[in-house]
Amino acid sequence: MRLEGSCHCGAVYFRVDSPHPYPYQRCYCSICRKTAGGGGYAINLSGHAETLEIEGAEHKGVYQAVIDGETSPGERHFCRRCASALWVFDPRWPELVHPFASAIDSELPIPPERVHLLLDSKANWVEVEARKQDKCFAGYPEESIAEWHQRLGLEA
Repeated sequence: MRLEGSCHCGAVYFRVDSPHPYPYQRCYCSICRKTAGGGGYAINLSGHAETLEIEGAEHKGVYQAVIDGETSPGERHFCRRCASALWVFDPRWPELVHPFASAIDSELPIPPERVHLLLDSKANWVEVEARKQDKCFAGYPEESIAEWHQRLGLEA
Protein backbone atom coordinates (compact mmCIF):
# COMPACT_ATOMS: atom_id res chain seq x y z
CA MET A 1 0.00 0.00 0.00
CA ARG A 2 1.28 3.45 -0.89
CA LEU A 3 1.21 5.70 2.18
CA GLU A 4 1.17 9.47 1.81
CA GLY A 5 1.92 11.67 4.76
CA SER A 6 2.73 15.21 5.81
CA CYS A 7 3.42 17.49 8.71
CA HIS A 8 0.74 19.77 10.13
CA CYS A 9 1.95 22.98 8.43
CA GLY A 10 2.46 21.33 5.02
CA ALA A 11 6.18 22.07 4.73
CA VAL A 12 7.07 18.35 4.50
CA TYR A 13 5.28 15.73 2.40
CA PHE A 14 6.36 12.12 2.01
CA ARG A 15 5.36 8.88 0.34
CA VAL A 16 6.43 5.32 1.15
CA ASP A 17 5.34 1.82 0.14
CA SER A 18 4.16 -0.31 3.05
CA PRO A 19 3.19 -3.98 3.02
CA HIS A 20 2.31 -3.54 6.73
CA PRO A 21 -0.10 -0.58 6.97
CA TYR A 22 -2.26 -1.54 9.97
CA PRO A 23 -1.78 0.94 12.87
CA TYR A 24 -1.97 -1.70 15.59
CA GLN A 25 1.07 -1.09 17.82
CA ARG A 26 0.72 1.49 20.59
CA CYS A 27 4.10 2.38 22.10
CA TYR A 28 4.04 3.92 25.58
CA CYS A 29 7.81 4.55 25.94
CA SER A 30 8.79 7.98 27.20
CA ILE A 31 10.43 8.91 23.89
CA CYS A 32 7.30 8.20 21.81
CA ARG A 33 5.05 9.75 24.45
CA LYS A 34 7.06 12.97 24.71
CA THR A 35 7.92 13.45 21.03
CA ALA A 36 4.76 12.22 19.31
CA GLY A 37 2.18 10.77 21.66
CA GLY A 38 -0.56 13.18 22.61
CA GLY A 39 -2.61 10.27 24.00
CA GLY A 40 0.34 8.90 25.93
CA TYR A 41 1.49 6.60 23.13
CA ALA A 42 2.54 6.72 19.48
CA ILE A 43 1.82 4.34 16.62
CA ASN A 44 4.44 3.43 14.02
CA LEU A 45 3.84 1.69 10.72
CA SER A 46 6.45 -0.04 8.60
CA GLY A 47 7.58 0.80 5.08
CA HIS A 48 10.31 0.02 2.57
CA ALA A 49 13.02 2.65 3.09
CA GLU A 50 14.13 2.58 -0.56
CA THR A 51 10.66 3.82 -1.61
CA LEU A 52 10.64 6.86 0.69
CA GLU A 53 10.14 10.07 -1.30
CA ILE A 54 10.28 13.44 0.47
CA GLU A 55 9.20 16.92 -0.60
CA GLY A 56 10.38 19.75 1.63
CA ALA A 57 13.27 17.80 3.14
CA GLU A 58 15.00 21.09 3.93
CA HIS A 59 12.33 21.67 6.61
CA LYS A 60 12.99 18.32 8.27
CA GLY A 61 14.98 17.84 11.45
CA VAL A 62 16.30 14.71 13.15
CA TYR A 63 16.28 13.90 16.85
CA GLN A 64 18.31 11.06 18.33
CA ALA A 65 17.30 10.22 21.88
CA VAL A 66 19.83 9.63 24.62
CA ILE A 67 19.06 6.37 26.41
CA ASP A 68 21.04 5.45 29.54
CA GLY A 69 23.73 7.97 28.57
CA GLU A 70 24.12 6.65 25.01
CA THR A 71 22.85 8.35 21.85
CA SER A 72 20.41 6.05 20.09
CA PRO A 73 21.14 5.31 16.43
CA GLY A 74 17.40 5.68 15.78
CA GLU A 75 16.60 8.88 13.89
CA ARG A 76 13.25 10.51 14.67
CA HIS A 77 12.42 12.77 11.74
CA PHE A 78 10.18 15.78 12.38
CA CYS A 79 9.18 19.07 10.77
CA ARG A 80 11.35 21.95 12.05
CA ARG A 81 8.51 24.44 11.38
CA CYS A 82 5.60 22.79 13.21
CA ALA A 83 7.34 19.95 15.14
CA SER A 84 5.13 17.19 13.68
CA ALA A 85 6.63 13.73 14.16
CA LEU A 86 7.04 12.13 10.71
CA TRP A 87 8.96 8.84 10.82
CA VAL A 88 11.71 6.86 12.53
CA PHE A 89 14.69 5.40 10.69
CA ASP A 90 17.27 3.15 12.34
CA PRO A 91 20.46 2.34 10.40
CA ARG A 92 20.58 -1.07 12.13
CA TRP A 93 17.61 -1.99 9.87
CA PRO A 94 18.37 0.11 6.75
CA GLU A 95 15.65 -1.53 4.67
CA LEU A 96 12.90 -0.18 6.94
CA VAL A 97 11.36 3.18 7.75
CA HIS A 98 8.63 3.60 10.37
CA PRO A 99 6.21 6.46 9.66
CA PHE A 100 4.08 7.68 12.53
CA ALA A 101 0.43 6.84 11.85
CA SER A 102 -0.42 10.36 13.04
CA ALA A 103 1.45 11.81 10.02
CA ILE A 104 -0.29 9.62 7.44
CA ASP A 105 -2.93 11.30 5.27
CA SER A 106 -3.96 8.12 3.41
CA GLU A 107 -6.89 6.06 4.71
CA LEU A 108 -5.47 3.40 7.01
CA PRO A 109 -7.15 0.06 7.70
CA ILE A 110 -8.58 -0.59 11.16
CA PRO A 111 -6.65 -3.30 13.00
CA PRO A 112 -8.57 -6.34 14.30
CA GLU A 113 -6.43 -6.33 17.45
CA ARG A 114 -3.87 -4.04 19.04
CA VAL A 115 -0.57 -4.50 20.80
CA HIS A 116 0.26 -2.21 23.72
CA LEU A 117 4.03 -2.20 24.30
CA LEU A 118 6.55 -0.75 26.71
CA LEU A 119 3.86 -0.40 29.34
CA ASP A 120 6.58 -0.34 31.99
CA SER A 121 7.35 3.20 30.70
CA LYS A 122 3.73 4.38 30.63
CA ALA A 123 2.92 7.64 32.38
CA ASN A 124 0.59 7.24 35.38
CA TRP A 125 -2.09 9.46 33.81
CA VAL A 126 -2.37 7.28 30.69
CA GLU A 127 -5.24 4.80 30.60
CA VAL A 128 -4.61 1.71 28.49
CA GLU A 129 -7.74 1.10 26.45
CA ALA A 130 -7.13 -2.56 25.70
CA ARG A 131 -9.87 -4.72 24.25
CA LYS A 132 -10.06 -8.40 25.22
CA GLN A 133 -8.30 -9.49 21.98
CA ASP A 134 -5.45 -7.00 22.50
CA LYS A 135 -2.04 -8.03 23.79
CA CYS A 136 -0.13 -6.05 26.43
CA PHE A 137 3.63 -6.12 27.06
CA ALA A 138 5.80 -4.49 29.72
CA GLY A 139 8.61 -4.40 27.13
CA TYR A 140 8.81 -5.30 23.44
CA PRO A 141 6.74 -8.14 21.96
CA GLU A 142 8.65 -10.93 20.21
CA GLU A 143 6.41 -10.66 17.14
CA SER A 144 7.61 -8.05 14.60
CA ILE A 145 5.32 -5.73 12.64
CA ALA A 146 5.77 -7.99 9.58
CA GLU A 147 5.07 -11.16 11.58
CA TRP A 148 1.89 -9.64 13.07
CA HIS A 149 0.58 -8.77 9.60
CA GLN A 150 1.53 -12.24 8.27
CA ARG A 151 -0.14 -14.09 11.18
CA LEU A 152 -3.40 -12.24 10.55
CA GLY A 153 -3.18 -12.43 6.74
CA LEU A 154 -3.13 -8.63 6.45
CA GLU A 155 -0.15 -7.90 4.22
CA ALA A 156 -0.98 -5.24 1.64
